[in-house]
Amino acid sequence: MAAGVSPEARTDYGEIVVVGGGCYGSYYVRQLGRAAAAGAITWERLTVVDRNTDCPAKRTASAESAEEWAAPAPQFIAQEWGEFFDNWLGTVTAGDAIVPSPLMPHLFFEYIARTTQRRWPGRAVSRAPLPGAIGTPWEQAAPDGTAYVSHATWTCPVNCIEPRICPHTRGLRDWTMPATLAAWADSRRAVGETVLGPFTFHCTHRAYGVGMVDAAPIHDAEQAIASAAREGEVRALVATASHCHGAAAMLAVGPVGSGRERERERGTMRT
Repeated sequence: MAAGVSPEARTDYGEIVVVGGGCYGSYYVRQLGRAAAAGAITWERLTVVDRNTDCPAKRTASAESAEEWAAPAPQFIAQEWGEFFDNWLGTVTAGDAIVPSPLMPHLFFEYIARTTQRRWPGRAVSRAPLPGAIGTPWEQAAPDGTAYVSHATWTCPVNCIEPRICPHTRGLRDWTMPATLAAWADSRRAVGETVLGPFTFHCTHRAYGVGMVDAAPIHDAEQAIASAAREGEVRALVATASHCHGAAAMLAVGPVGSGRERERERGTMRT
């Protein structure tokens, strides 16, 4: 994709990973097939990850022969999502993307937290409470500290593509969650708090009602947090968000040790 082209304008992908093969995954596989047939999108690989070896999306895909797919037919991996991403996200390229499930956990935060903990097993890595409300019209803190936020106070259709004209208000959608989270992080820094980021993984509509998150920024965020953590404690805001909704949490990395432990951690970063 040429520099400066927005993710929404992209039509060519390396690997697309669909999170889950249930009702949502089945819908996404079907819509991607239709989009490919219409020439709206293409990919090198389409992968569906679900722990069920006979998930509904697999049956949806098998209803069409491989010859009927305008792009390579989907492949299915029976694996836990976290285990899959632990291996896959370290190898992604700029052309790879993820189709998240509306009901999935905060998978990308969890990937970064696990990777950070493996990098420095002697340091405390945790999900810390946010030091204040983000201030969206709807906001709810989960027991684990994740803040679920929304610019909508109404119930949105799960397949809304978040157009510039909001289907509910009939007016201009002048909000976008990545900007909201960035402004919140700036406001915390303005009062003297140390907040890295935000690292917001933006899910945007790509084709035929299917939203995607580019994979490379997730890997890049993990590397940026690791680089900052080399020198000391880190508090990084990590979020997955569309224009209207999001899940945000603070990743806290404890202090670096001294002497031999510090040198060992620096050596880990060089590998």
